[in-house]
Amino acid sequence: MRVTDPDQKDSMKRLEERIEAARRAQDPKPRADEHYSAANQAWRMVIELVAGLGIGFGIGYGLDILFGTLPIFMVLFTLLGLAAGIKTMLRSAKEIQAEQMAAGPEKDERD
Repeated sequence: MRVTDPDQKDSMKRLEERIEAARRAQDPKPRADEHYSAANQAWRMVIELVAGLGIGFGIGYGLDILFGTLPIFMVLFTLLGLAAGIKTMLRSAKEIQAEQMAAGPEKDERD
């Protein structure tokens, strides 16, 4: 089927424009992950620290119950858990920094 009449051509062009506008309206909006990425990284580090403390506390408390001692193991392992949590946080910070340094030049070239 061929469209030869100028009025039909204009009608087809308007219809195609309306179809394209409807498709653009249906396209998903880009997500704003950049806004939440810093908060996600901060929560990750907080969770790593709390997990280290919790695991150290649990092991120390369990050993104190097992041996019937004063809370010496609980204090000792809580401090070790704190040290492990801080070490894990620092490792995560280095990973994040390396990713940002690798992505840094790309963002500057696009601007």
